[in-house]
Amino acid sequence: MKNITATEFYSLLKEKNINENELQTLVVTKLINKNKKAATAESCTGGLVSKRITEVSGASAVFECGVCSYANRIKNKVLGVKNETLSSTGAVSPETAAEMAQGVRRLAGADFGVSTTGIAGPTGGSKEKPVGLVYIAVADEKSTLVIRTLLNDGGNRNREEIRKAASSAALYFLLEKLTD
Repeated sequence: MKNITATEFYSLLKEKNINENELQTLVVTKLINKNKKAATAESCTGGLVSKRITEVSGASAVFECGVCSYANRIKNKVLGVKNETLSSTGAVSPETAAEMAQGVRRLAGADFGVSTTGIAGPTGGSKEKPVGLVYIAVADEKSTLVIRTLLNDGGNRNREEIRKAASSAALYFLLEKLTD
């Protein structure tokens, strides 16, 4: 599992000369060029990854399904996240993120499933799971990449900034998986 902070993520984008606001266009273009489809399963981002993908003209050719699964029962009933996973590791865990990505990929019949689950704040955090902790997963038929992100930069980001950073990281890691 990869680990990355917001500062490291934004440095990575700068190093690779990627504009955060163009990630969705890069993803849709790459999906179209590879004739692949993606689907999203979102919790803490509340549909923001789906929104950003569908802002791009032509996205309908590569994106058919986004599930906003804020409640655990939806994660279970719609995405197939095991109740055992939810009760043993919680909704904010690498295991849940992986099962969400795999589940939405199966549900949509997509080549790639992308998920986000975390704590956007300002409430809900704990010492073990602080505000800004977001797990992102990208699944294809062969493997599932899970990334543990810490997006609060020591308390310097608000809810919307954390959600934007999480959606950008999800798009970035999907783009990386498409480039493999």
